[in-house]
Formats: sequence, C-alpha cells, structure tokens
Amino acid sequence: MNQASYWRAVEAKDAAFNGIFVYAVRSTGVYCRPSCPSRRPRQNQVVFFEQPEAAERAGYRPCRRCQPRKPAAPDPQAEMVRRVCRYIAENPEGPLTLAAFATEAGVSPHHLQRTFRRLLGITPRQYADALRVGRLKNSLREGNNVTTALYAAGYGSSSRLYEGARERLGMTPATYRHGGAAMHIVYTIVDSPLGRLLVAATDKGICGVSLGDSDKTLEQFLREEYPKAEIERDSGGLVRWVRPLLGHLSGRQRRLDMPYDVQATAFQRRVWEELRAIPYGSTRTYSEVARAIGQPTAIRAVARACATNPVPLVVPCHRVVREDGNLAGYRWGLDRKRVLIELERKAQPRP
Repeated sequence: MNQASYWRAVEAKDAAFNGIFVYAVRSTGVYCRPSCPSRRPRQNQVVFFEQPEAAERAGYRPCRRCQPRKPAAPDPQAEMVRRVCRYIAENPEGPLTLAAFATEAGVSPHHLQRTFRRLLGITPRQYADALRVGRLKNSLREGNNVTTALYAAGYGSSSRLYEGARERLGMTPATYRHGGAAMHIVYTIVDSPLGRLLVAATDKGICGVSLGDSDKTLEQFLREEYPKAEIERDSGGLVRWVRPLLGHLSGRQRRLDMPYDVQATAFQRRVWEELRAIPYGSTRTYSEVARAIGQPTAIRAVARACATNPVPLVVPCHRVVREDGNLAGYRWGLDRKRVLIELERKAQPRP
C-alpha cells in the first residue's frame, strides 16, 4: 500500500482509484471512496484500507454520500492494477518479477509498469517490496525470531533480505526486532504554528519529531516505532530541545545544530546530512541531492531516505521538492510542507 499515492488521490478526488482502496476518517468513524465529494479530511485522521470489508471490521461505517459499497464505474486500467495488487498480496512467496505480474494481468510488461506507476506512483516491484517489508515489520514486532519472520514475510532466504534490510528498516532485522529495547526515551508535546509538536529524545540526542493534531496519535506513533523502549513523558527535561525547534518554526532561529540519535544506514545519514546543508529558505530537487552525495542515479533512494526521516525540522526534508518545483509527499501533510517553505521564504532578509 503506497499511502503517499493514496493520499494524493484523496486530495485530487481521483475517481481512477475508486475500487483500489477506501479511506476512513478517525474523527467521524466513516469510510469513503477516493472520489467522495465530501470535505477533505486532515491527513493525520485518515486510515487506508484495500477493501470496504476491512474498514468495517475496523469499526468504520460506509459514507452515505459516496456509498463506497456500491460498485465503482468500470475502469479497465484500474481493474488491471487491482488484479495485480491482489495477486501480489495473495502470493507472498511468488516471483517478484515484472514479467510474472504482466502475465497475471494479461498485458505487456511495459504497459503494466507504465499504468501501475501512473495510478499508484510506484512500480509493481516496489509495491511488492513494500508489502513484504510491512509483513516483516509486523512479524518482528510480534516477537517472532528473525528466521521465522523472514519466511512468513515471503523472503526465500535470509541473504535476500539482508541485501536490502538496512536500507528498508534502517537497521538489521535482529535490531529492529528488539524495538528499541534498553532505550530510555523522554518526550513532550507542545503547541506549535503547525499544530501539536512531539519531541522525543534519548540522552544522546533527538530520536523523534512528529507533527499532528492529536496527542494520542502522536504518542501512539512513537510507541509503535519503539515498542520495547522505556518511554516517559517529561516536559521539563526537553526545554533545551523544544525551545530552538519552536524558534525555528517562528523564523527566529534559522539553523538547528542539534544532535539526533536514530538508527540509520550510511546512505540515509549521507542524505540527511546533505539536507541539513540546504540553506534556510532554499529548496533542492531529489536529483540535486543525489548528485550532491555523489550518486546521481540514486534519486528514488534519496526520496525514500527523505520519506523515512524520523526527525523532521532537525533534518529539513521539507526543503526537497520535485523536478518541476512542485511539492512532493510529506509525512506530516503537504499543507504543513507548504507552510514551512513559505515561512522560511518570508523570514529571509530583503535585499
């Protein structure tokens, strides 16, 4: 499930995604089809489901306005993508090849790749990889040993996982399985110009920054990231971290030289350090960042490093935009990304 693409579809009320997924809104308890004409919800209130039945099992009821249980108008290309998504989900141990997916869809590999990317924003292989990594994370968090989790997720051998595990998990599977065990994390949540701001830290530095509208959601996100860590709320001890972050958001403090304590690959750290070098009030494209770190072909990997950044603001991933200058996905919502960029531009001294 590519949540960034799904959210873009909700923003655009894109009917091409009808039947591919439904979205539920936590605050209303209602789920809708992507093209629902109702007022767009806040991104942090949205949960995605592949099928209406899954949304209803989670306790949501169908929207009376868009009636998501009614069959969507037939769209051959959307149906083809749905069929491939179902095939990938139902065959976790199957071959992750474009040829196999194209055979299932009954079209050429080129046509499938182009259509899949147009509708979901990713390739079939990337979709399959994301499903496997998601199954792996769930299995490791449930306490299964690494070998069991590997095979349950659909990896044929541990070597295949370890080839890309550090890039996808930010650590080895064994480390991820421990869920932050032996870590002591303190956090606080305060008001900010962008909503509620959660700041979490260890004795070595900041380990999490989140933006949202609900304290409960922010706390839940932190505990899901570090399920076995000792976590406590303590506002007083984090003043030294919170004050500069709030100053940064108000435009008073442009540079944030703050240490961070997160698990990351060498590649992620290179990208993040390059992001910290982007001047306040400026932006870079993903390809410019890739060239700056000496890997001009690693544009997608750079985008993934931005998307998995656990300490936004400290590492200013909001300063990275698409090649055409438009805003790309942002974990905390495109509206917040837009506000951040505009705030920095306005705070620039006039010539």
